[in-house]
Amino acid sequence: MLKVGFIGTGVIFDLNVLGYLERNDIEITCLCNRTIEKAERKREKFKLSKDIALYSDYKKMLDKEKLDIVEILLPHHLHAEATIYAAQKGVKAISVQKPMALTLEECDKMIEACKESGSILSIYENFVFAPHIQKAKELIDQDYIGPISSIRIKTAMGATGGWDIPESADQWRRDPTQVGGAKKGSPVLLDNGWHAFSLGWWFYEEPIEKVFAWTGNFGGVDAPAFVMWKCKENEDKKYPVPQYGNLEFSMMPEMKIPSKYYPTDEFIEIIGSRGVMRINQGTSSGNPMSESEVFAPIVIIQDGRVETFTEFETDWAVSFKKATQHLIDVVQKGKKPILTGEEGKYVLNFCLSAIHSADIGTEVFLD
Repeated sequence: MLKVGFIGTGVIFDLNVLGYLERNDIEITCLCNRTIEKAERKREKFKLSKDIALYSDYKKMLDKEKLDIVEILLPHHLHAEATIYAAQKGVKAISVQKPMALTLEECDKMIEACKESGSILSIYENFVFAPHIQKAKELIDQDYIGPISSIRIKTAMGATGGWDIPESADQWRRDPTQVGGAKKGSPVLLDNGWHAFSLGWWFYEEPIEKVFAWTGNFGGVDAPAFVMWKCKENEDKKYPVPQYGNLEFSMMPEMKIPSKYYPTDEFIEIIGSRGVMRINQGTSSGNPMSESEVFAPIVIIQDGRVETFTEFETDWAVSFKKATQHLIDVVQKGKKPILTGEEGKYVLNFCLSAIHSADIGTEVFLD
C-alpha cells in the first residue's frame, strides 16, 4: 500500500487527486494547505477518510508522515524548496507541478537533492496522456505521415481564459515574483504555455537549437505570444526537411469555450513528408465541438484523402488520471517518469529561452 500526501489543495488538486481515488493499493494519508479549512473542504468534497491528517505547514507534515509519494501543488516559486525538503525526508517519489521551478539553478538543486536521497523526481505532465494525443504520437512513431518537419501548436484562451482569475482562486499567477520571467511575470508562456513547450519537444524528441519569440501585453499578461524554434540537425537520421516548430497563444476575450475545467483549448498541426495531421482540441475536449465532424480528434490528410480517428475518451480529466497511473507505475514497477528532473529542466530552458528572446528581440540558442 503506497502512502500519498498532497502539499497544496487549490484548483488543480481536484484533477490531480482523481487517479488516486480509483486505486485500492493507494492510501491518501495527509493533506496540507496554508488555509487548513480549504484542505478540510477538499477532504469532504472527495469523500476522503476522516482519518486523513491535515496540516497547514508542509514541513511539519513531511517531518511526521512517512510517504511513498508526495504531490507538490504549490505556486511555482515554492517548488524547489518543497522538493528539496521532501527529498531530505526520504520521500520515495516526488511529483512536482509544472513548471518545475523558476530558474535552471533551482532545477539543479532539486535534481541533486533527489539523487542524494534516492528519491524519484517526476515533473507532472498530463497533456501527453490524453488518449487522442497518445494515439497521434503512436502514429508518428509508426512513420504514418513520414518524418515530421513542422509542428504548430495553437492555444486559444477564451472568455476568462484562465487569466481573468476570480479573487477566490489562484491570484498568485499574476504575481511576477511567483510566476517568473526574465523582465516581467510570464503567466502564459511559463504557466499554461509549459504544456505547449513540452508537447513540441515530445513530438520531435530532438534537441532544440534555437528559439525566437514575441509577446504582447493583454490584460497584464504576456499574450498574444508567438514562439518559433528550430531543432538541431541529426546527422544520423538525415531528415528530408529541417525540423521547425511554432507556438501561438491567442486571447479570445469575447468567446466562451465550454469546458468543465478551463476555458482554454489547443489545436495542433503536424506536417510530415507524406501527410498532414491535425489534432483538434485539448483542454476543452469533450465539449460540443467534439461532436462535430470538423473537429474529429485526429484528422490526417494524405494524397488528397482525409482520414479521421474518433473513438477516444474525450473528458480532459482522463489525461490526469492516466498521468497519475503512470506515476504509480514509476514507483511500483520502476518505470521512467514521463518527465525526469533533467527533462523538466530542459523544457524549462526552452520556456525561459523564449521569454528571454521576447525581452531582447532576437533569437536565443538554448546551449
